[in-house]
Amino acid sequence: MNDQIIVRFIAIGLILFFNTMVQAQSPLFVPDTISGSTIDLQFRNGFTSFYEGISTPTLGYNQDVLGPSIILKKGQNITLNVRNETQDQTTLHWHGLHVSPENDGGPHSIIESQNSWNPNFTVLDEEGTYWYHPHLHEHTEEQVTLGAAGVIIVRDDELSQMQLPKTYGIDDIPVIIQTKSFDESKRIQYDTALDDVVLCNATIGAYFDTPAQVVRFRLLNGSTNRIYNLGISNNIVFSVIANDGGYLSIPVDTDRLIIAPGERFEILLNLTNMQGEEISIMGYNSELPNGYYGAPNPSVMPMGGIPDYEFNSLNGEDFNILDLHIKEPTESGLHSIPNSLIEQTGYNESESSEFRELRFSPLQMGPSNMVNGPFGINNEVFDINEINQNVKLGNVEIWQLTNMTAIAHPFHIHDVQFYILSINGSSPPIHLKGRKDVVLVPPMGGSVRFITKFEDHSNTSVPYMYHCHMLSHEDDGMMGQFLVLPNTLNSNEVSTSDTRIYPNPTTNSVIINGVNNASISIYDQNGNLIKVILDVKNDDEIYLPQMPQGTYHFKVRDNGKKEIIRIIKI
Repeated sequence: MNDQIIVRFIAIGLILFFNTMVQAQSPLFVPDTISGSTIDLQFRNGFTSFYEGISTPTLGYNQDVLGPSIILKKGQNITLNVRNETQDQTTLHWHGLHVSPENDGGPHSIIESQNSWNPNFTVLDEEGTYWYHPHLHEHTEEQVTLGAAGVIIVRDDELSQMQLPKTYGIDDIPVIIQTKSFDESKRIQYDTALDDVVLCNATIGAYFDTPAQVVRFRLLNGSTNRIYNLGISNNIVFSVIANDGGYLSIPVDTDRLIIAPGERFEILLNLTNMQGEEISIMGYNSELPNGYYGAPNPSVMPMGGIPDYEFNSLNGEDFNILDLHIKEPTESGLHSIPNSLIEQTGYNESESSEFRELRFSPLQMGPSNMVNGPFGINNEVFDINEINQNVKLGNVEIWQLTNMTAIAHPFHIHDVQFYILSINGSSPPIHLKGRKDVVLVPPMGGSVRFITKFEDHSNTSVPYMYHCHMLSHEDDGMMGQFLVLPNTLNSNEVSTSDTRIYPNPTTNSVIINGVNNASISIYDQNGNLIKVILDVKNDDEIYLPQMPQGTYHFKVRDNGKKEIIRIIKI
């Protein structure tokens, strides 16, 4: 046997050994729960055996990787004592929770090494699934990828009679879905497109012994960039009962569910009469449209791609995420899915007092930049010293997101939950009609409009964030920040900084104050451009005689400065 053949046999043996290591099944790790009016969390370094006999450095809260599931009650006052036991800075963001900006855990709330942060707040959120993770600017991807994340479950005593699975770890299961890249020594890599190992709750090849009854899975996409097209093997239908901010009005039956980084969905799977069978939660990513990270092509353009993307065995393929071994039911198990949940009404567009448009675009043009970035929002990258938007407390606002890049971006806003009005001009699918804090914006001119209300919390100096939840994009600066300011303005004028437009409402004209050589673009409530006025001076009167009664949005650009968007009702 010559040397070349020997080398080939060794190579094949190594490949088979590696595949065996990857495909070996392990029971799903279900984190312990932690609750009470005071919760202590230690951010610390650890070691985790993803592969037998090998210890991989990781990060976690109170444990080596991930963190305990935090159980909160609506209306509860809570103090969290967060201690940073590592040698690096960090922050801790309560993703989806409606808390004041000083308690939100964004990039401004840095926890230095060997120091603590002690937020205190009342839980105002609806019953649902939220999560926590670091939000240190330029290091969010690194810390989350190394394992720093955990689930938050909010319960509402008033909803305790709802006939839903609620025994944690038995028929109510948190599932944190991630993909990671490991080097030859099995250390976790970040800032790479070679995330070709699937983990559920930090478990490779995970399986779960589930009872033959209705089971609730709280699904969280905790991945850096990857989007999943979820389904059940054999195309079994499941019911979506909740998304980011709580329950839907009714269960929605489907056999596919696209979930983007940062998103959460709760699903019910009725396994009654299936004892002894084995099925799998799958990623049917061969069906994802191009332009979604995880699809056959991450770009919708024929040119340009992500380095090493084509070498990732998961991209554009179908794969197992979590195997379910169906065992005997529990004595108290449920065997039917309810017909209705919690009525969701949202906000009426006529209530809106502000319209804002955020445009996603590459900072440099070229096929590679269109899919790799770096990307900006309204042609700006994140500057921790610059406030991008000012919001008035109590405002009901419509935000329009327009994606001029070749890749889809999951947009996340802190502080509030919103209701999607349209995606690419059409009404959203029914499973997206509940309360949301993440929405996937399609590529190449794709758009999303949502409506939300800014209430309860304001601060004149500490901002909230909005950003792409692809963590590599966020770290590269695809993020902005906004202040929610006290409602101190006169009701007949609309203002940000020194710019005012009045009277509001009006009949056939408005006066603009605080500008010099400004251009004004006027849009209707559907985002259609109606009129452009150039060279507007301070105290100019703008006549609007041809515009029918309705709500209009004024976008002001003054001497090349950033856009200020205001609303006038006629």
